[in-house]
This record gives sequence, structure tokens and C-alpha cells, in this order.
Amino acid sequence: MAAKLRKGDKVVVLTGKDKGKEGAIVSVNPSAGKAIVDGVNMMIRHTKQSQTAQGGRVPTPAAIQLSNLALIDPKDGGATRVGFRMEGDKKVRYAKKSGEVIND
Repeated sequence: MAAKLRKGDKVVVLTGKDKGKEGAIVSVNPSAGKAIVDGVNMMIRHTKQSQTAQGGRVPTPAAIQLSNLALIDPKDGGATRVGFRMEGDKKVRYAKKSGEVIND
């Protein structure tokens, strides 16, 4: 199946504790159906002090389910679904809300 959400896409969270927050996708794990979004679903990671690094509580983003994310429409800035269509001989992603082609 083609990837509807990819690394670098601007997305908005639809459900959960971070509902309404926006961010860019840092990485996607298609087999697990999860993605890591910058600044969303933050968790505290306790790190042990070493000779090179200071220890303490480090906030890091945790993975979030792809079904809880929606792409931000390039035209009006709202949440939109993603579709595929052929333009010439190339398959492109487009925002279903406005019909705009998403930059790949």
C-alpha cells in the first residue's frame, strides 16, 4: 500500500491528549502503523549520567498511531485526507479537501 503520510509532512493530531497540536513527521514505521511527530506525544526519558553526558529527565517524542493523524491542507491549513491520482505518467498525492497536489 502506498504511504499516505511521509517523513516531513505537516500533520495535525485528531484524537488523544495532544488533540489539535501540529508538527512535522520525523519518522514513520509503516509495519507498526505509527509515526513520530516533532513536539507531539512527549514522554520523559530518564537517562543515567555518563562521563560524556549529563543525566536527568529528557523529554522525547513517542510514536503515535497513523490513524490519529491528518495531513494539513496546503491551501487552507485545515485537516484533510490524502488521495492518489495519475498526472500524466506519474502517481501523485493530493489533498481531498482542496484538490491541491502535495509536494513530494
